[in-house]
Amino acid sequence: MNAPSRPQGMMAFLVVWAGQVVSLLGTGMTVFGLAIWAFETTGQATTLALMGFFSFGPTVLLSPIAGALVDRWNRKLVMMLSDLASGLATIALLLLYATDSLQIWHLYVAGAFSGAFQAFQFPAYSAAVTLMLPKSQYARASGLLSLAESASAIAAPLLGGILLGVIGIAGVMAIDVITFAIAIGALVWVRIPQPARDPDQAQGKGNLWRESLYGFQYIFARPSLLGLQLVLFSTNLIATFAMILMAPMILARTGNDELVLGMVQSAAGFGGVAGGLLLGIWGGPKRRVHGLLWGITLASLGGELLLGVGRELLLWASAAFLGAFFIPILNGSNQAIWQAKVDPGVQGRVFAARRLIAQVTAPLAMVLAGPLADGFFEPAFQSQGALAEAFGWLVGTGPGAGMGLMFVISGILGVAVGLGGYAFAAVRLAEELLPDHVRA
Repeated sequence: MNAPSRPQGMMAFLVVWAGQVVSLLGTGMTVFGLAIWAFETTGQATTLALMGFFSFGPTVLLSPIAGALVDRWNRKLVMMLSDLASGLATIALLLLYATDSLQIWHLYVAGAFSGAFQAFQFPAYSAAVTLMLPKSQYARASGLLSLAESASAIAAPLLGGILLGVIGIAGVMAIDVITFAIAIGALVWVRIPQPARDPDQAQGKGNLWRESLYGFQYIFARPSLLGLQLVLFSTNLIATFAMILMAPMILARTGNDELVLGMVQSAAGFGGVAGGLLLGIWGGPKRRVHGLLWGITLASLGGELLLGVGRELLLWASAAFLGAFFIPILNGSNQAIWQAKVDPGVQGRVFAARRLIAQVTAPLAMVLAGPLADGFFEPAFQSQGALAEAFGWLVGTGPGAGMGLMFVISGILGVAVGLGGYAFAAVRLAEELLPDHVRA
């Protein structure tokens, strides 16, 4: 298992990263195809919002327990099981579709099953990278991961749109299953070290409940870590409220034009690739907090406000590119702070608690966004709607305009959160106030 011939260090990271690139591409094509199928079946934004909720909600809610278990278990094995569970969910949907039995609620169940196992992926992966690489490479590694996600965002909608017409949803899902196998194979091949036992790690040990709470205790005892997470707590509430509606907004404004939606999503992927490449080469600002707060500000301006006022492909694509460009920078900067400041022995629990604090608002936003769009904002922007006269000059009227206003509101609030972070010393001076952990 630990043979010298197995890749380790940066080479091991690159092997795992390459496996994730392939897997993310397959998953992206499946998600794109199923989203189109679901919207054409129901015609409601709520359907796509609930797909996001059932996939993401379990990931967030199970994070504390997952983090505690990650610190107990072999992190390589945990990542493999997470990929395997996602593959099994796709196989189940493939069989249902192939037998003409697939229903909307099946997507919710499969998403919840996969999402529950994905709760283990983030803390296991983050903690593993901490030990695989030196501190100087943390931001670059995060940039490369963002690059993988963004590259799949470029290719998945385009390839998915093409393949849907050639081999159908069943063929796309079959490809997805193969990509999961490749990702698992990459993990089998490499060597991923486990952390040495240390005093900090022992402090959080005990029963599972105590270990699950330890991550929260660790963060709440450090105001700067808590402050960083509260910034992301607010950002994720605001951004998710709008971004979960991007597909239904564009489909509504274009008469279900799958090509336009695919091009806008691909433009966002290009933006993410550009941002990930920049971060991977540059390494991010020396003051990581600037990368976080200015990243939130500029992503909100591009990815939300401009998307909302757009009414045609060029502006949508430009806005999606700009919004996605800054996401790797803000996420990579934030990740580098945490990896440098939190001891590797407790990162599973701390990073899981960190995810819950930052993202617990996202499922709430997903649940609210769809019904608000379908029940209030969209009807209010029809020709005689209550908001059409007041804001029609900004976002237009008719199908999709109400969701456009939701994007504009989210963009303005996101800018306020990003710049507002500088008002708090615990956030502004986080890197000075928190000591770096010492690696053995």
